[in-house]
Formats: sequence, structure tokens, C-alpha cells
Amino acid sequence: MREGLVQIGHVVSVSGSRVSALFRNGEGKQVDVQVGALVKIPTAGAMAFGLISSVKTEDPSWPPRDTEKRFFELELLGEALDADDGNPGTIFQRGVSIHPSLGSEVCAATREDLKHVYARPRASNVRVGTIHQDRTLPAFVTTDDLLGKHFAVLGTSGAGKSCSVALILRAILREHPNGHVVLIDPHNEYSQAFGDKAEIVSPATLQMPYWLLNFEESVEVMVGPDASRREAEAGILKAAILDAKLKFAGDAADKSSITVDTPMPYRMESVLRTIDDAMGMLDKPESSAPYLRLKARIDSLSTDTRFDFMFSRLFISDTMADVVSRVLRIPVTGRPITIVDLSGVPSEVVDALVSMLCRMIFDFALWSVRERGVPVLLVCEEAHRYVPRDDAPIFASTKGAIARIAKEGRKYGVSLCLVTQRPSELSASVLSQCNTLFALRMSNQTDQEFVSRAMPDGALGLLNSLPALRTQEAIVVGEGVSVPVRLRFDDLEDEQRPRSGTASFSAGWQTDRGQLDFIAETIDRWRRQQR
Repeated sequence: MREGLVQIGHVVSVSGSRVSALFRNGEGKQVDVQVGALVKIPTAGAMAFGLISSVKTEDPSWPPRDTEKRFFELELLGEALDADDGNPGTIFQRGVSIHPSLGSEVCAATREDLKHVYARPRASNVRVGTIHQDRTLPAFVTTDDLLGKHFAVLGTSGAGKSCSVALILRAILREHPNGHVVLIDPHNEYSQAFGDKAEIVSPATLQMPYWLLNFEESVEVMVGPDASRREAEAGILKAAILDAKLKFAGDAADKSSITVDTPMPYRMESVLRTIDDAMGMLDKPESSAPYLRLKARIDSLSTDTRFDFMFSRLFISDTMADVVSRVLRIPVTGRPITIVDLSGVPSEVVDALVSMLCRMIFDFALWSVRERGVPVLLVCEEAHRYVPRDDAPIFASTKGAIARIAKEGRKYGVSLCLVTQRPSELSASVLSQCNTLFALRMSNQTDQEFVSRAMPDGALGLLNSLPALRTQEAIVVGEGVSVPVRLRFDDLEDEQRPRSGTASFSAGWQTDRGQLDFIAETIDRWRRQQR
């Protein structure tokens, strides 16, 4: 045994990255060995490191006997190769080139070992917390590997998911103040988490004109939900929109490149006029039903004040550059993150709006000159709503837009962060594109099994810890960290926390705070659909 090593057992089985070992009787009990502990195994020319994933006793008795056989299993993380002069290695590297042999000593890791294994990466990185084994040692994520290869934050409600997202983004933007982050916020949780560093976008503060919708999204909004009638109405709408775009372009534009999906302005009055003209050419009055339904739907959207942010009857002009500039923060002007508050968006157009935003982000990156392009991170909260499992028929347009970012975004500088409390309801194909996973407490067996399929083999041993994680703790695996790690996220100040806490019934029910004016105020906001 090398000098200074404290042996706790020896290797009895090696299978790939998994090693089984037998505790050393008597002396082994004096060492604090538990699930999640780091251990090391001297090999020929290297020192292999692993995490204990399980412990067990063969034929247990009461009271425990010193002669009992006690086993533990560990997952190999990596190794530190010895220097050419024979001195023990201190630079840790992922993966194992020299596997332990049967009978090899398994030794307890020291604080110095922890510092080597979880050392600060040489590449650009940010601190997000502390490691589980020693709360005085920081935990880091590598910025380019985290953002360049997509990541996901998964965990049950109340595990600290929203605070974790806020902390990760704040840490990254603190080191990169000219970043470009777009956060889709369904419940208006994050508006206070970034202070004056965030641009808050909502229906009350930004016009997202209907002409930015592509044809699939336009059908989603303007055509009724009845599938049996949708095809006929969609065909009428397609011809009307294309005709309206050509008329708006006039004689000055090259009309050969204009299609029904081209993001250029058109007047809704032109669409309705084209529908009227087409309806007037019909031979049979009963054939006018799809035209009338389509007109009624468009009229309803245009006159409902809830949809003013999209269907305003104000003067139509080409404001696309202004919309892109504000959403993508180009220029940044001290606000590197845009929070898109969807809490006030009518449910009838939420899918189309999210689809439009995601598609706009990707298409802008796609058509930008590569040398002048700006990398963008899209954070999708409640991702299971917009990227549901592969067999779910809902949210088809949004799912397609986000799936395209997941598969092709990294080529054009568009990164994706998925945040969800129900990973089993998430599209498996999209989640598989996320090369870094932050897994917080997860008690649902179905969710655990789903996440286990997305985890690399070397980290499966950590999966057993998911139900036992405390709030603010996470298991992080993938390209964004040097090795799989269980960490505790750093604390956030109260004013930096998202508004995601559970309402306090015990405090709220102590006094009678409800007054009639409170009811009247709530009803007024309810009717005006304004928070």
C-alpha cells in the first residue's frame, strides 16, 4: 500500500465502470463510508477514483458481528495518472484507462483528493454551489460545454428548481454580462429574480403582430379546433394570407420569394376581403360554411381586447427588427435576459406564441452571417407543456420548433435549457439532446426511471439518491461538469428568488384580511385579463 493511504476494503469484482469490494473487517468500521463517498483505488501507474453507490451486509445478525461480510459497490469516475518520475498523479482526468484488478486496495479519499477530483476547470466556468462530500469546496460548471450542448433542470415541485435556474443564469450572466438569454415564464415567477438586468416582455408591453406567425401557427390561431373542418378552412386561409402579403408588398418588392410563411406584414382587412371575394364566386350557398366560420373566428380575435398584443387594428408597419432587437437583447444595453411573461396570454394563442418565439430565435441565428452571429440561450420553463412526450398530439407547432433547436441549434449558436417537474411527460428525443442534467429531488418512480434512461452509465449509481436529496441539492451529470457530482446550490438573496414559493396557509388564515374592495379589484382584473 502507498504511504498515507487508509484501506477500507479490497476489490472482489470488476464489471465495466462498476466495482464491487469487500469491507476490511474491524478497521473498516472506523472509517466514515456511506453512499456518495469518494474512494480511490491504486492501479498500475495511476490512482482510480469512484463514488460508492450502495452498501450491504451478507447474512446480517443482531448484534452485528465483526466477522460479518460487508460489501459495497462503486462507480468509477476517472483517474490521476502517475508522473514520469513515479510520483503519484495529482491531475484528475475523466475516464479510466487502467482498471483495478481483483484484490486491489480500496482506500478512503482525503480532502486533497476531493480538491483534485472536483477542481476548477481550466476552461471558462462559473461556481454554482458546493460539493456534497465537503461543503467548503466549491462546485463548478463549464460554461461552453453547458450552453453549447444544451442542458435540463429536472425535479419535483418544491425541490428548488426555479431557484436553481435563477442561480445558474445569474452566475453565468455575472461572468458574461453581454449574454443573450430568453426565458419563457408561464407563471410570472422570474420577473423579480434578475432586477434591472432583465427585460420583461408581456402582452401589455410588447406587440407580437399576427403577421409574424408562419402558416402552421396561423392555422393554430385562426382556424377552429374541429379537425373535420380544419383542412377546408386552412386551404382558404392559405390563399388569403398569400394574396394579402403580395398586395402589401406592392410593386417595389421581388414577389418571387414571398410565400405564405415569409415573415412580412399584411393587412387582416385584405385577408377578409379575399375571403369575401372567394365566397362570392361560389355556385352553391351551402358551400360558404367554411368561409363564414373562418371570418367569424378572425373577427372574434380582432375585436377581443385580450388579443390586442397580436391583432391590434393600429397602422400596420414592418416592426420585425424592433421585435427581434427587444426579444434577443441586441444590443444588450445592460439587460442580457428577456423574460417572456405568458401568465397574461390567452390560452387560445399560447402555443402559437411560444412556437413563434422559438422559431424566430432559431431562424434569426440560421440566417445571420456566421461571423457576426450572437449565441442565444432559450430557457423553457414547464417544458413538458410545450415539448410533451413523443406520442402526445398537442402543442405540435411548439414541439416542432423546440425540437429543431434541440437537434440543430448548436450549429448556429442557439442553446436550449429545459426545466420541468414532470420529466416523464417530456419528449424523450428532445431530452436526449441535453448533454448536461441537473436532477433535483424526484420521488415519482416513473420520473426516476425516465431520467435513468437519460443518464450516462457511470452516473446511474447516483440515481438512487434522487428521492433523498434535500431542497437545493442536485445530482449533476454530463458535459457541463468534469465528473458526475452531487452538489448543494449556493444561496440566493430573497430579492433574487423567483416567486415560486407555496402559499402559507398557516399565516394567511390567522387574520381576516379579505375585504369587499379586494373582491371588486380582483373581478376587475379578471374581466380585463390584466394582472
